[in-house]
Amino acid sequence: MSRLIDSILIPTDDSEGALTGAKHAIALASRIGADVHVLSVVAVRSDLDEIAGVVESVYASLEAEAEDAVETVADMVRSHDADLEVTTTVKRGTPFQTIREYATRREIDLIAMGTKGRTGLDRVLLGSVTENVLRTARTPVLAVPPNADPTGIDEITFDGFLLPTDGSDGAEIATDWGIALANRLESMVHTVYSVDTNRVPQANEPGEILQALEHSGEDAIDTVRERAVDTGVSVSGAIATGSPADVILTAATDRDVDLIVMGTHGRTGIGQWFLGSVTENVVRQADVPVFCVPVSAESP
Repeated sequence: MSRLIDSILIPTDDSEGALTGAKHAIALASRIGADVHVLSVVAVRSDLDEIAGVVESVYASLEAEAEDAVETVADMVRSHDADLEVTTTVKRGTPFQTIREYATRREIDLIAMGTKGRTGLDRVLLGSVTENVLRTARTPVLAVPPNADPTGIDEITFDGFLLPTDGSDGAEIATDWGIALANRLESMVHTVYSVDTNRVPQANEPGEILQALEHSGEDAIDTVRERAVDTGVSVSGAIATGSPADVILTAATDRDVDLIVMGTHGRTGIGQWFLGSVTENVVRQADVPVFCVPVSAESP
């Protein structure tokens, strides 16, 4: 890629949650000069297919609302940064599948979306849609919680990142993205490794197991630190004890970071985490956006 992120896709249903996601996406696009694609999906309902003569009028009404939704975001983009290129699209389909397919066909580098949306027949439930996109997308997803809502796009910052690691392939690709993005945005990085004592057996020399896990944590943190230093990114690191999601959320608060960057899949087993479930828990509970990188993503 000529740039780290050339294009950002913003799915929207015109809800407050979707607009919060859009604000962060626009702020990021403006900082890195990425093109913006805005997509609204009208969910196809099988029960409507049986209502003869009514289906098309219903869908026409929903598509008109979807057009308004994408234009609202497009106007936000143009008002914030007139130099950004904006493409708007309305499609019918299953929301998460349509979002994923659009991203694939248009070679989108990042999908940015709120974690909460509208409910009801004519709206997309962005909460469940976001989780499905996270589970199936092959490109990074920026998941923005509703409580991350800024008063203005100009107030959104990317000064500090939290980069959790467990030494897995999933964490490694997230590290590549996190450090590259931090370098592009001139951000500081804090990395953290969780030693989950709940997974350590009470017998068979637990002290030795803990020591081995701490050594693994030191190696994982050193790997992140070396990569950051090589690219000129300021970095700090720490090993913490506790469940991975709790450690990550606590570190994000204590360090007052603007963004958490993590893989969507990691290790399983004693003392190591399956980052899939951890990522979902972090996305649900975080007060800041979470930049989720699938293990299948290409290195930046």
